[in-house]
Amino acid sequence: MSQSVLLIDGKLSDRTAILDALIDTHGASFTLERAGLLSEGLERLLIDRTKQTITADRIAAIIVNLFLPDSNGMETVDRLLEAAPHVPILVIGTLHDEHLARLAVRRGAQDYLLNERLDGYSLCKALENMVERAAHAEALFAQQELAQITLNSIGDAVLSVDTSGEVTYLNAIAESITGWRGDEAAARPLEEVFRLLNDVTRVPVPNPLISAMVQNKALGLTPDCVLVRRDGSEVGIADSAAPIHDRNGQVTGAVMVFRDVTQARALSLRTSYLAQHDALCGIANRALLNDRLSHAITAADRHSGELAVLFIDVDRFKHINDSLGHSIGDRLLQAVAQRLLACVRNSDTVGRFGGDEFVVVLSEVSRSEDAAISAEKLLLALSQPYSIDTHSLHITASIGIATYPEDGLDAQALLKNADISMYYAKENGRNRHHFYEKNMNRLAAERQTLESGLHRAIAQKEFVLHYQPKVNLRTGEITGVESLIRWRHPEHGLVPAAPFIRVAEQCGLIVPIGRWVLGEACRQARAWLDAGLPAIQIGVNTSAVELTKGGFVENVRATLLAFDLEPCRLELELTETFLAQEPITVGVVLRELKTLGVQLAFDDFGTGFASLSCLRRLPVDALKIDQTFVRNLTSNADDASIVTAMITMGRSLHLRVVAEGIETRRQLAFLIAHNCPEGQGYYFSRPVAADECAVLLSRRFAIRPVLAPVPRQPQAMSQM
Repeated sequence: MSQSVLLIDGKLSDRTAILDALIDTHGASFTLERAGLLSEGLERLLIDRTKQTITADRIAAIIVNLFLPDSNGMETVDRLLEAAPHVPILVIGTLHDEHLARLAVRRGAQDYLLNERLDGYSLCKALENMVERAAHAEALFAQQELAQITLNSIGDAVLSVDTSGEVTYLNAIAESITGWRGDEAAARPLEEVFRLLNDVTRVPVPNPLISAMVQNKALGLTPDCVLVRRDGSEVGIADSAAPIHDRNGQVTGAVMVFRDVTQARALSLRTSYLAQHDALCGIANRALLNDRLSHAITAADRHSGELAVLFIDVDRFKHINDSLGHSIGDRLLQAVAQRLLACVRNSDTVGRFGGDEFVVVLSEVSRSEDAAISAEKLLLALSQPYSIDTHSLHITASIGIATYPEDGLDAQALLKNADISMYYAKENGRNRHHFYEKNMNRLAAERQTLESGLHRAIAQKEFVLHYQPKVNLRTGEITGVESLIRWRHPEHGLVPAAPFIRVAEQCGLIVPIGRWVLGEACRQARAWLDAGLPAIQIGVNTSAVELTKGGFVENVRATLLAFDLEPCRLELELTETFLAQEPITVGVVLRELKTLGVQLAFDDFGTGFASLSCLRRLPVDALKIDQTFVRNLTSNADDASIVTAMITMGRSLHLRVVAEGIETRRQLAFLIAHNCPEGQGYYFSRPVAADECAVLLSRRFAIRPVLAPVPRQPQAMSQM
């Protein structure tokens, strides 16, 4: 059942981005209610409070921008806390305003997210964590209320003594708490029946009954007192003692009213524990982590020492959550936390930063190599199989390392720089560690600028497709075209795909971009057919991120239907390296696409790790030999042998083979001599705009028909 989230943001673009993030997140469990002004949001919260709406209709969480048309800064947080003190608040803002977001968290908000790192996954995880913590707090509050009601209903224990310190009376509740019957305790010394200890120091505590008689005034117990019962067990108590006077005002004894506060103390300790520890994994949460890191920095500074912060992210954890469910994912995170604890010293700190991110603080390191050794130890431990229910799970992790004082002088700087270096470890292959470097902040800023530009490019339709012909190498006839995305950048002009596609994959923008490319390519294919041009196959590059996103096959089917295009006219090109990373999920989707009738090709073949068994298992129709092998095949014997082997392998598996990057006549001659059926490259045509490609298609031939040369006689090519 979805939960309602109230978004209070005066910027339409922010509201749209958050709504899109929730919509694009697979399995999202939140619906969005929106308000442009704080006053509108307060009115919505007032409805919950005055009408006592049922749980399903109540606001579960608030997302707020601190800068609203009718409120700014901490005033916004204060008014929301006053209106709905039990509803968790998530602050959104920009990197420039991060210090205000942190201040808001200290003021009472639960968390914050920066627009520069906002995506569906991080937004949903932040909301889920906040709602979960609120539920825990509400449950604890309910337990405390129940415990208090119970204690009040049974009454308090009463015990009295005379001036000699001997017990004179215990009521039934006092008998139950002390373990002594009234008649057995009568005339016994108070120290025997009512022995008190300090629970922390284990030192005997002076009995307030005696002190009340000596001082002739009411007194209470010092904190953390426990009563040693008759059987030797202990119970936490709270009490008050007062002297008993006769008619003449003389002290004749003392009476104590006390109660068992063991449960109340346990609840208090539990509440304090949850405030500093992660509810799922039981390790330090972000607040305690920051506190311990700050103390470790102070200690290191005092002794001129060093420390290291390791920022750890579980690789592709979202895939496990999506495929096996959050229950398995949560238990995996718990197992990860235990392995991290087992790998560090008692003086070190392990904490969960959020989602699938963990932090380890190595409080004492002599040199940076010590941090590297610890990181390798953690990577090895985390990569061992996990047995959860019937599943045997294998994961890897990426670790970023920042050291004090070289990489930062405070907790926030160290965490930020360790986080940045973790992303570099992830981008460079995962399952590795990476130390922070001085230029990473600049590179991270450049990446963020690129990501922001991609958001704008999608909104303002700045993308365009170019097309490169695929050619029958023997006849010169055009057999198809590959669609290639270009970005019409307002400052840099026409930008090819390579500089921005990887960033789009990492931040999730590849999904809307991929949908646009598929739709535009199919639209253009239909336009060419309607213009009377030959029916050819159009290739569309597809990321495995798109394949593993729900609804991909349905989108392909709907797009083909919308443009009345035969499925066999569409060929999806999939990078071999990326396919190897998600073989199970991708394999299922590929078989569904094959059932639909779509053609499938391994792109950049030879640069990844696809095995012969993988080729036989997956329903692939074509192999595209990567241009790095074609480029040197006439000058490098190894590359020539590899290309020959690929052609032979493709033919034996009944797969079409397409050579990419053909640029010279000699390369063409070699490929024809070795029976490569198709190719593409600058020798035939560069990628061109749709109207130029239409001219090529109208000619049908990219080059004149080519006679097959006699093997091992390249001079026959002179007749071309």
